[in-house]
Amino acid sequence: MISGSPVRALIAPAAVTLGAVIAQLVDQIEDRFAELERQMADPEVIADRERYAEVGREYRDLEPAHELAREYVQLQDDLEGARELLAEDGDDPELRKLVADAPARLDELADQIRLAMVERDPNDTKNVLVEIRAGTGGDEAALFAGDLFKMLTRYAEQRGFSTEVLSQSPAEVGGFKEVTFAIKGEGAYSVFKYEGGTHRVQRVPKTESQGRRHTSTATVAVLPEAEEVEVDIDPGDLQVDVYRSSGPGGQSVNTTDSAVRVTHRPSGIVVSMQDEKSQLQNRERAMRVLRARLYEHKLAAQRAEIASERRSQVGSGERSEKIRTYNFPQNRVTDHRINLTAHNLDQVLAGDLREFTDALAGEEKRELLAAETAGAGSS
Repeated sequence: MISGSPVRALIAPAAVTLGAVIAQLVDQIEDRFAELERQMADPEVIADRERYAEVGREYRDLEPAHELAREYVQLQDDLEGARELLAEDGDDPELRKLVADAPARLDELADQIRLAMVERDPNDTKNVLVEIRAGTGGDEAALFAGDLFKMLTRYAEQRGFSTEVLSQSPAEVGGFKEVTFAIKGEGAYSVFKYEGGTHRVQRVPKTESQGRRHTSTATVAVLPEAEEVEVDIDPGDLQVDVYRSSGPGGQSVNTTDSAVRVTHRPSGIVVSMQDEKSQLQNRERAMRVLRARLYEHKLAAQRAEIASERRSQVGSGERSEKIRTYNFPQNRVTDHRINLTAHNLDQVLAGDLREFTDALAGEEKRELLAAETAGAGSS
């Protein structure tokens, strides 16, 4: 994409108007978009699969900003033309309406263009690993963890992603004590990163004979899946133990040492896998989760100011900690980070999360834009 942060690069001295800044940004967008179109038609680029995929990805990323920029330029031209015609003849109601309405729309487009060009999280294109754990609430928390698993996997399906369960610990009453699964597809992290945190449910459990409402929680951790080249793991830092699996798993259960526990000594992270019958497969899955956790720790060290450590993300699972509440008696879902409430609980639990994702993504961009603007202003 345009190198660095285009918004920060174009934070202008006080003498330069916002209109001039947007004009420069629009020119940058259009020049880069034209260059990407040229590259996508270049036989040399087409012959290089990796490069062609990279150019195509940047082209798709920039396309929304290009559409906004094109509308901005067209509306500016229309406004200028309308003013000239009114100066000559001054009696056309359609032109007068255009002159009256266009400035507000141009301001709106300018804001949208700046937001569209906020520097993206470099992990947004990655696959993700999701860990759901029952929190406070006993059996009801395990059932809620199962509800969240269904919600997130259905949402993944709606968005065109595939899912793969890596490990699970079912609860006797249903649901999960914990479950870890992968969501695979370009841009998965950009969609699911907002689900990390403590989710709270308020409802009357099926086991409640008095009809009293209970509050329970489950925690969700969303980790960008790391490639081997992104996380350097010294084999000497690993302790690998094998043992016999327990619980569901077919004839091999308790007859072969297929379960694997990998301990990363420097960080103290422990990952156990036993769902596969093959020790090799369980070890591969454990290493995927370990890499993701170590990568997330690496990110946390790099950006401690936004508290991205896994422990900060999920909290302790206490009832008072929450990012979202699912209230069954009122058919209400509230996201406490952006004060967004929807009265379609059934649809949300069926995977209809796009309203929340879009709102959270917009808020994240606005915060990043404000931070970039403040940073540039103080430099």
